[in-house]
Order: sequence, then structure tokens, then C-alpha cells
Amino acid sequence: MERAAAEVDGSVMEGGGQILRVSAALSCITGSSIKITKIRLWMLSGSVGSSEVTLTPGKIKSGNHTADTQTAGSVSLLLQVALPCALFADASSQLCLKGGTNAEMAPQIDYTVKVLKPILEKFGVHFDCDIRMRGYYPKGGGEVVVTVNPVKELSPVTMTERGNITKIYGRAFVAGVLPYKLAKDMSAAAVRTIRKEIKELYINIQPLQEKDKACGNGNGIIIMAESSTGCLFAGSALGKKGVYADKVGIEAAEMLLRNIRNNGCVDEFLQDQLIIFMALAKGTSRIRTGAVTLHTQTAIHIAEQLTEAKFTISKSEDELSSSVTYIIECHGSGASNTHL
Repeated sequence: MERAAAEVDGSVMEGGGQILRVSAALSCITGSSIKITKIRLWMLSGSVGSSEVTLTPGKIKSGNHTADTQTAGSVSLLLQVALPCALFADASSQLCLKGGTNAEMAPQIDYTVKVLKPILEKFGVHFDCDIRMRGYYPKGGGEVVVTVNPVKELSPVTMTERGNITKIYGRAFVAGVLPYKLAKDMSAAAVRTIRKEIKELYINIQPLQEKDKACGNGNGIIIMAESSTGCLFAGSALGKKGVYADKVGIEAAEMLLRNIRNNGCVDEFLQDQLIIFMALAKGTSRIRTGAVTLHTQTAIHIAEQLTEAKFTISKSEDELSSSVTYIIECHGSGASNTHL
């Protein structure tokens, strides 16, 4: 007898795309059918539609796969669905992802490579990311090839000690017809902003002109900070028509400083991206964060609904800091790769 599909409410909490991504990945990994109802779709006109999706997963296939948004839709968001699935395949997979590499409302591909990737290695996740072409709004045209090795199971991770910030670095880029001066202005404004608060560290934000490996016009900046215990944080921003380059640099710098100030071990963007891996790991993971975002609460809600994982969030007492931090603890479901 076939089990009835688990019904997921696509409108709960943060709603939208994240529920779709986490649900689809967990459905494929657990082999359980799901029906996602009340998905909020933002139409081009700005009106809201409602929809539902049913997914009945088969065996996860390794090999070469291509996904193309045909717009500036984010390749990093495509990877959020595909990466967990590829880990539970029977052999390594090559994912060719096409679309926007540095898009609004999504992690820049640089974030995926420089922040997410090193932290996922702590769970036992190994993937290589080859940025063959960068693509910008509105056309996209970017191409990233990701090679993923499968795992037998994921290890739990503990990140509760922040340590001191030891390194700050990044890239400020322009592509297409935009002048190189914009990259230098973004970099200089970001360095000035960080300097007001962090005086003792050398800050290396490289201004770059992207020539051959970029499709379309774009500019932006991403800045990373590393701590003595291996924690990673980032701040980023993309240029928009009519917005001064200085303002873009300052926005990214302020975002980074905000994430450093809260004294957690992950930034506001990493916390929700780690939930699915915590839920699948074998054992107990503990991660210290600043305020727990609605994105993270949504990911936890879906992970608990579709796996045996159990999460608790508790306030952390920290004498060294005036800021309130939280510990997200997860007893993982211990998903095992039956193909290995």
C-alpha cells in the first residue's frame, strides 16, 4: 500500500521559495511523496497567485545534470535544492547550473563558495564549484559547474565558540560597460565603514573588472570575515541604477559588521542554510546564532515535519557580550545513503 503524501503548507511562516526548496530536497532524500499546497507565487504584475505541487521521488541519480533558469534566477538557490540530493546519490554528480550568479534576494555565488562550502565541509560535505560565466539581472547567462561527492552519512557539527575576528577580505566587481572606478569606490567606502569599528586588522577588498567571464552589466561587493575558531561571516550588496557606488559598499560593510556584532558563530544567511544538513546528520549539532530569522524557523518547521529530526532553540547566556545569542540544537535524523 502506498503511503499518502505528506502535506506541506506552502504559506506558513516565511512561505514561498524556501519551503519549496527544503521540502523537495527532503522528499527526494527520504523517498517520501509530498504535496505542497498554498504556494505563494509572485506574478510579474505583482499580484499573488496560489498553487500546489506534488512530488513523488524516484531513486536519486548520479551523473551529469543541467538546470537552466533562462533568466537571472539564482544558481545558488538551484544548488540549495540539488546539493543535499546529490549527497545521497550512488556516485559523484556534476551539476551544470545556469542563470544569475550574483542576484538580488539570494546568496551571491561567492558566498556559496567562500562561506557555505567551508562550513559544510565540517558536516562531511565535499563539492567543487567552477564559475565558468557570471550572469547578472535581467538576462542571467551565468554558468556554474558543481561536482558533488556522495556521502554515507553526515556528521553533526558544533559551532558555539566565536573567538576573535582575524581576517577581513572580499571582492568589489564591475562587469560589462560599467567603469572600473565603481569597483574602487565600493571597496574604499566599505573599508572606511569597517575601519570605524575594527581598527587593528588589515582589510583587503579587491576591486575587479570582469571581462571575458561575465554576461551582461553588473556591479556588487561581498566581504567576508574569519574568526580564530573558523567561523565565517559575510556582508554583500549589488549595485542598482541610480545608486551611488559608495552606498553599495557601505551597505555591505554594515551588514558584515551587524553579523560580527551579534557574536554568533554563523551569520543571518548561513543559519537557515545549515538547517537541512543538521536535520540529516547522525548525532547532535549545536550552533550559536544571533537572532533566529523567520527563514530559519521556517526551515526548522519543514525539517521536523519531513524527517525524524528534533530541534530546540535556547537563549545563550554570554557574560562577554551584551548581545543576546541563541543555541540552535538538533538531534539529527541520521539519514543514511543506501546506495553506498
